[in-house]
Amino acid sequence: MEKIVFEKSNIRNYVKNVIAEKIEKLKNFIEFTLEASRDIKKTPKYDSMREEMQEEIYQMQKQLGALNDLRRNLLKVLPAATPERIQLGSLVITNKARFYISVSLGEFFFEGDRFYAISPESPMAKKMMGMKSGEEFTLNKIHQKIVEVI
Repeated sequence: MEKIVFEKSNIRNYVKNVIAEKIEKLKNFIEFTLEASRDIKKTPKYDSMREEMQEEIYQMQKQLGALNDLRRNLLKVLPAATPERIQLGSLVITNKARFYISVSLGEFFFEGDRFYAISPESPMAKKMMGMKSGEEFTLNKIHQKIVEVI
């Protein structure tokens, strides 16, 4: 079986771009919804529609704030040299999955492979922190072996 080599900086840039794309898309949705709400007649007949649109804008602005937080938090993840032990910024390959300990972006596909960008505060990351290649752990009754730390 051929060993696949992952370049951590490429994965980091990919995650950064995914976040930037989501931010841009959400900004466009907010702008579109604002424009649409301005076009609605200012009569009592349309008050509930305007209120719903304002609520939608509010929810999108909250999501935008969360995405901006993700982007800021990713800046704290330094693309340091490959450590022996798992830490913030590590790319962890287990016998079951691939984890990038950075921000809570969730599942993504990079060059055809499935990865999970997880926050260092997540139960999975907390369980793996400080471990090194060859060690094993169990979380939620799922046993995993750390194959590689990049």
